[in-house]
Amino acid sequence: MSVMDAPGFTGGTLDRSDALRHDPEGLAAAQRDWRARLLVLDGLLPSTTDDGRLAWTSMADMPDDADPILLGLDESGRPHFAALLNGMRVDNAPAMRSPALMAVLAALASGEAATYAGARSVIDWHVRHGFCAKCGSPTAVFRAGWARKCPNCATEHFPRVDPVVIMIAEHDGRALLGRGKGWPPGRYSALAGFVEPAESMEEAVAREILEESGVRVGKVRYVASQPWPFPSSLMMACVAEAEDDAITLDVNELEDAMWVPREMVRAVLRGEDGPFVAPPPYAIAYTLLKEWAGE
Repeated sequence: MSVMDAPGFTGGTLDRSDALRHDPEGLAAAQRDWRARLLVLDGLLPSTTDDGRLAWTSMADMPDDADPILLGLDESGRPHFAALLNGMRVDNAPAMRSPALMAVLAALASGEAATYAGARSVIDWHVRHGFCAKCGSPTAVFRAGWARKCPNCATEHFPRVDPVVIMIAEHDGRALLGRGKGWPPGRYSALAGFVEPAESMEEAVAREILEESGVRVGKVRYVASQPWPFPSSLMMACVAEAEDDAITLDVNELEDAMWVPREMVRAVLRGEDGPFVAPPPYAIAYTLLKEWAGE
């Protein structure tokens, strides 16, 4: 196979600066740094410049009642922040993927997409987790925006990441692809599902493929991973060897599923017409198909 392209939302260029998160005086100095930059967001949506780059402004534009989230330092040591707005709610901050957002993400450079993904995921987590899961009290932001702490019981809460397996089963030189309900016309992609408690990645791959398509698989091979900020998942891409090719579709999960020969996958990834429309390049399903097809 060819050298694999970096999956979308990876390749971040900012130093996450964990030590600074534990240094209140250093963090305050970073906020006062005249070079510091603030990410421009419309709710959870990115704002971009005319040339398609992420838009940044100065810390002077940080709202007085907002909590700063340290995104990291660039190579020159310049701090980069995002703002957690007071009173922000999930239902008034556009969180779902829209065609306009997808177009913006497709145009962002890999490092910038990673920066946006981190900011979006952490802000979304804060908005959803304002109360202590132990005692129910309102929590406060600390650790430069990368945690919340309960003033009542002192429990610390950290941003969650949900593990998700995304995979293709292969059989006789063909890949199993599925189509979800409500997807764009012609779109097929890898199957996917959340890893459950007390389950390994490989077990989750086998279970999800069986549940959604009725196909039993044996050996599972890990390929790559990708952060997915909708709202905050870690997509772990795998290829599994199918024991047979009989499909029994779970219509509650999938609209359709089909086996696609390797050469046809290659043709579609090259932009040629075929029986399906490929996932977008920033999705790890695209990376997975490209790696499997040897493109």
